[in-house]
Parts: sequence; structure tokens; C-alpha cells
Amino acid sequence: MDEILKQLGALMLGSVPTILCFIVLVVAYNFLVYRPLRRVLAERRARTVGAVASASAAIAAADANTRKYEEALRAARAEVYAAREERIRRWNAEREAVVTEARKAAQDRVAAAQREIASAAEAAQNQVKAGSAALIAQVVKAVLPAGMAGQA
Repeated sequence: MDEILKQLGALMLGSVPTILCFIVLVVAYNFLVYRPLRRVLAERRARTVGAVASASAAIAAADANTRKYEEALRAARAEVYAAREERIRRWNAEREAVVTEARKAAQDRVAAAQREIASAAEAAQNQVKAGSAALIAQVVKAVLPAGMAGQA
């Protein structure tokens, strides 16, 4: 057993430089690689989170602008539709006024034509009455002999 302990002691004594090298290597790794790597990763994470936050803010601003533009577009469309409806209403009113005026003018012409026809009919009746007496006299003169025409 003594020999085992001696061998074990010799192994431990031989491993001390390896242990010291390993400790120096771990400390050097910690200072040269691990800490700068953690610092770079933390900075990268901060930049990423900042970029995500700024992107979220930009998206929110874009959404707000989109809503504002959509509302302005809706208002402009409503204004255009209202102007269109007003124009159509005005055209219909103008058309109705023209139709009413044309109807009145046609009625006036019809009334004037009826008055003219009535006066022409009355003149024709008067002419027929005036001409009928002369025509009757001629018919009587032609039908009756000369002596009897004066008695009739």
C-alpha cells in the first residue's frame, strides 16, 4: 500500500504542472475569449432589441399613418360621392325645369292652336251662313221658273 501511495503521490506531483497549465489556460480563455465574447453578445443583443423596438415603433407609426391616410381617403371619397350626388340632383332639377318649360310651351301652343282653330271654324261657319243664303237664292232661281222665283 505504501507503494501505491508513493505512486499516487508521484502522479499527483507530475500532474501539478498540467493542472497549473490548465488553470492558466482557463484564466487566459476567460480574459481573452469568454469575457469579450459575452460583451459582444450583450452588445449585439442590445442592438437587436433596440432595432426590434425601433422597428416596432416604425411599424406603429406606419400603421398610424396608414389609418390617417385611409381616413383621409374615405373622407375624400365621401366628398366626391357627395359632389357627384349634388351634381346629379342639380342635373335632374335642370332637366325637370326644361321638361316643365317645354310642357308649358307645348300647352301654350296647343291652346293657341285650339283658339285659332275655333276662330277659323267660327269664321268658316259665318262664311257658310253668308254663302248659304246666296246659294239658296241661286238654287231656287235655277229650280223654279222665272216668274215664281220672285214670289218665293
